[in-house]
Amino acid sequence: MNADLGARLTEIDARIADAARSAGRDPASISRIVVTKFHPPELVAALYALGVRDVGENRQQEFSEKSLALAHLSDLRWHFVGQAQTNKARAIRSTAAMVHSVDRAKLANAFDSAAEPGSSTLDVLLQVNLTSDTGRGGVAPEDLLALAEHVAAKDSLRVRGVMAVAPLEEQPARAFERLRGCADIVRSVVPDAEWISAGMSADFAEAIAMGATHLRIGSAITGLRPQHG
Repeated sequence: MNADLGARLTEIDARIADAARSAGRDPASISRIVVTKFHPPELVAALYALGVRDVGENRQQEFSEKSLALAHLSDLRWHFVGQAQTNKARAIRSTAAMVHSVDRAKLANAFDSAAEPGSSTLDVLLQVNLTSDTGRGGVAPEDLLALAEHVAAKDSLRVRGVMAVAPLEEQPARAFERLRGCADIVRSVVPDAEWISAGMSADFAEAIAMGATHLRIGSAITGLRPQHG
């Protein structure tokens, strides 16, 4: 497994570097987060042995269980990239290096309230809904400015930028271009909020071309997810 895992990781990193250079960007300016949803802690440990330090999870329970099992890997950075419930904010905050999916004031309030005295500031990204489906995760672009202002006022949170998933029914490049415009809105409130979390296994090259700084790549590196539930 480790040989195949290493080969996939090497291939994806080469493709990221090629896409960055094609866009006139420094590959070192792009962070690759390996999303390990449904995979066991052993796979995360194997990734760590291959040099991976940024991993992402979508669900709080799995996020907490894996981070506990791998607590001895002290420089592993855990990214929470899924939809978060307010009642899970404390558990997520206790582990996360960054939360990519703050999409409403109530959730920001929950993460802020979960801060322990003397704890470090939590890096957060504001998730934008790039579809017309209000049931999807993310703030509507027209409400992004107000959310940015609300979150920026929380002393225990640091707004670092935006996150989105490209809609299936739209060309990724067009969607990510709109996300880049949303990033400009956030920077009007927080000038140094320069991070853009966009691009997954199938569309990371398009995301890089549109300025993505953080890529969330799962199966192209990890292989097929185990059957779950």
